[in-house]
Amino acid sequence: MARGGGWFESLIRRKRVDSGRTRPQAQQLAKKLSALDLVAIGVGSTIGAGIYILVGTVAREQTGPGIIISFLIGGIAAALSAFCYAELACRCPAAGSAYHYTYICVGEGYRINLIVCLQALLFGGADKLPAFLSRQIFFGIVVDPCAAIFVCIVASLLCLGIKESSLAQTIVTTVNVAAMFFIIIAGVYIGFKTGWVGYELPNGYFPFGVNGIFAGSATLFYSYVGFDSVSSTAEEVKNPQRDLPFGIGIALSLCCILYILVSAVIVGLVPYYALDPDTPVSSTFASYGMEWAVYVITIGAVTALCSGLIGGILPQPRILTAMARDGLLPSFFSDINKHTKVPIKSTVVTGVSAAALAFFMDIEQLAGMVSVGTLLAFTAVAISILILRYVPPDDVPFPSSLQNSIHPVSVLGDRNVQDSHRGNAKDTFCSCNHFVGHPLVDKEVVPARDNELKRRKIASWSITFVCTGALGLASAASAKDLPGYACF
Repeated sequence: MARGGGWFESLIRRKRVDSGRTRPQAQQLAKKLSALDLVAIGVGSTIGAGIYILVGTVAREQTGPGIIISFLIGGIAAALSAFCYAELACRCPAAGSAYHYTYICVGEGYRINLIVCLQALLFGGADKLPAFLSRQIFFGIVVDPCAAIFVCIVASLLCLGIKESSLAQTIVTTVNVAAMFFIIIAGVYIGFKTGWVGYELPNGYFPFGVNGIFAGSATLFYSYVGFDSVSSTAEEVKNPQRDLPFGIGIALSLCCILYILVSAVIVGLVPYYALDPDTPVSSTFASYGMEWAVYVITIGAVTALCSGLIGGILPQPRILTAMARDGLLPSFFSDINKHTKVPIKSTVVTGVSAAALAFFMDIEQLAGMVSVGTLLAFTAVAISILILRYVPPDDVPFPSSLQNSIHPVSVLGDRNVQDSHRGNAKDTFCSCNHFVGHPLVDKEVVPARDNELKRRKIASWSITFVCTGALGLASAASAKDLPGYACF
């Protein structure tokens, strides 16, 4: 870890990429995950029970049949964030996800803003649960024992090992995807049999206009959140440089395709204004006399809830482990179990904390914190990519495609400067001998080094202005007290 003096230098101090290579084998997580495991984790973490509700709510109030376009726009926006995660996970393959990336690229000051990651669960239909599991009121406080019990069960499962957790995630995700395929296939059969009555609208396919399409895509964007769970397991992947981009890309593509197909079927079977906002999928099939399909859809929703919970809790113990390794938390959180090779203590703390939040707090409060945390994490990763591309730390490895485009004299000068800063007398002596044998190189290295420093300074200020402008635009878009010409 780079050292610096002073308060400001400590805020911009960066973590070295290769700092994990010096860690003892007993303190490292087990490398057991393959590309298929990552796809299962990504799909399971992304497709939650919300898709069975969001289709009716968004289509009825914001988009109409244009919900298909909204899902596509949301998927493209999520893909841009996924590309950032994929590149950072390849070049910095260690536990910690967004926290780890920002510590390497931005510095120590920004990582403090990423120390808390909250996940929330939404349980519906409390009247169909047993009395001891439904929401209860104790001393004027509404509590949810069902949510707390589910969190504890999943946390216990995650303590068994990463391969066992991945296997459980694969099973419940397979059942969920099978239920979604049933919705698509059965819906297509009914649609061709009845003539797709949902698309026979007098006011067209976009009743709420372009504004409704983009408003719907903003709402549906959060249905793609979950692929970042894949990057948190980077340290446990057998071949992270190859499998992480594949797992993130395939998982997000499958989710986008399934979302579009399911929404296209539902809004095609029933007019958007007639959709039930609470149970749009099951009520659609019930309107065609297929009441038994409710059981299949319910199984899909329950397994989606379980897979989303596994994917929601899985990253947090790894983030706590990374923070403990960096000294931000006690070393207690970085202990790795000798048998399961997972941070059991961090997992137990995460499970207890999440269970307490799910038991006591209201879902609207949790949802607000999750939205803010997601926005903060995605913003941090995007900024890290800009820094990694234009103002990279000295010890971050470059892809071969970028290495070929760098001028050899500039690379030689940068290496000489890095060696002199690290105090490696032997390498510096060899570099000096090399320059003696090639006197012309010495005249070219200094201008190249000065140009590189100038370029990095310009890039740093450009990134700062871009981030500040984006923050200003976002604030203006949500402000209520600004004049009309300043808001949009």
